[in-house]
Amino acid sequence: MIWYTALVLGVAVERVAELVVARRNTRWSLARGSTEAGGGHYPAMVVLHTALLAGCLAEVHFADRPFLPALGWILAAVVVAAQALRWWCITTLGPRWNTRVIVVPGLPLVTGGPYRWLRHPNYVAVVAEGIALPLVHGAWVTAAVFTLLNAVLMAVRIRCEDEALARLPVAEARA
Repeated sequence: MIWYTALVLGVAVERVAELVVARRNTRWSLARGSTEAGGGHYPAMVVLHTALLAGCLAEVHFADRPFLPALGWILAAVVVAAQALRWWCITTLGPRWNTRVIVVPGLPLVTGGPYRWLRHPNYVAVVAEGIALPLVHGAWVTAAVFTLLNAVLMAVRIRCEDEALARLPVAEARA
């Protein structure tokens, strides 16, 4: 379980790095006349994502969930792939990426990188991670509860984001 704890803590460190980037990008966006849309759901998102990490460790520890190598190693690879996709999104969007819904007026919609194929690729990473991270070590209750609550939250978040993005001009596809 020590290595699983290290994996979950590694994801937590990655999340802190995201928040540092998001805070810097928020300052950049606000300096260019942006406003936040849908901030009301943001605290619920923070609580849910924090609960995912805590739930992974708590369920594995208190419910004595086993590590099943055939499943666990594959799902650990999915967790790593989800992080790679998330950082591809972050680098593609550059200073426009944020954990909040903040759209810079006058800038075109990004259609390069993973956005060439998916409208919301970062949320694909969130869903993959939310299922895979708990199941790496058999925390199926955490995976199920997070997935259900995240689906409700994503319905609100994506609607909010789509409404904000609809006000942007469409750009030529970029790499």
